[in-house]
Amino acid sequence: MEFGHHKEVVYQEEFIRNSRGVKLFTCRWLPSSSSPKALVFLCHGYGMECSEFMKVVGSRLGGAGYAVYGMDYEGHGKSEGRRCYIKRFGNLVADCERFFKSICVKEEYVNKSRFLYGESMGGAVALLLHKRDPTFWDGAVLAAPMCKISEEMKPSPIVVNILTQVEDIIPAWKIVPTKDIVDTAFKDPVKREVIRHNKLIYKDKPRLKTALELLRTSMDLEDSLSKVNLPFLVLHGEADLVTDPEVSRALYDRASSVDKTITLYPGMWHGLTSGEPDINVEKVFSDVIAWLDHRAHERPGRSPSIRSDIADEAIADEASPSPKVMRWHSGATTRRQPSGIFCFGWKGRTEPRSAL
Repeated sequence: MEFGHHKEVVYQEEFIRNSRGVKLFTCRWLPSSSSPKALVFLCHGYGMECSEFMKVVGSRLGGAGYAVYGMDYEGHGKSEGRRCYIKRFGNLVADCERFFKSICVKEEYVNKSRFLYGESMGGAVALLLHKRDPTFWDGAVLAAPMCKISEEMKPSPIVVNILTQVEDIIPAWKIVPTKDIVDTAFKDPVKREVIRHNKLIYKDKPRLKTALELLRTSMDLEDSLSKVNLPFLVLHGEADLVTDPEVSRALYDRASSVDKTITLYPGMWHGLTSGEPDINVEKVFSDVIAWLDHRAHERPGRSPSIRSDIADEAIADEASPSPKVMRWHSGATTRRQPSGIFCFGWKGRTEPRSAL
């Protein structure tokens, strides 16, 4: 276990093993001088990792008084496994659930609110965690989540069918020649170069099995968006070329949640917290922290593992905020043109949108 200390946040690292015996990297950012307001669990994007890429998120939320926990998925970052090979998306979700819940049941945390924070593909992980246990989580922050394929970018069923027939024969085949997604996702040139030189981030072509798993996951989530009923804040840059803002609008429109907010940022790209100029990043974090602060409450006597018995009571006790749509005006009006197909698409294009 490694420790670090920055200002009012203590940083720690630890390895665990999943149910398949694979060693997984975990990390946490904890307030150093007070009990945390609530728990926040990070779900990173495709090819990404927590310790470096999501360090800004962990540090900022930790500094705002939250206990923040992250885990690199199997095959990602510092965790073991073939690089960015997702044999079954459900394995990632199960690993996160097992680790996150092991934190929630700690004696000092059983009465703390629990929030999920997912970026891009991590948004899909967060929504599937909610789907697996609908009353367990108190809310989610979803930044440009992967939960639907844009209508104009759905891949050809014929091509998908062909690839599905060979996925078990050549599952690790790196299938699609992709553009450098770093150039498309992260606006600030200095931050972009830092990300480009982060050796923990996977930048090679996506593998066939991984691409199909992301495609199937997106389509399954799209079919069940109306079943989403936890409080959530969804954030999206309107100039995002990696995941279409239409995806976040669909989630907002279809979700059954009473407490739901969508915030769209004109001119911002995909990497809202990691690739924008500092002034934009500050605005995003201000929105996220304000949303969390409004919902981070102690829940005395709460069961550490099952919340269904208090779900109705919680709804009755709290004034349910009305759904909100917010649009932050940054002065930027230029519209960027999409450069390809969402989720490694297969419509004859070789410059796909990704599930970063």
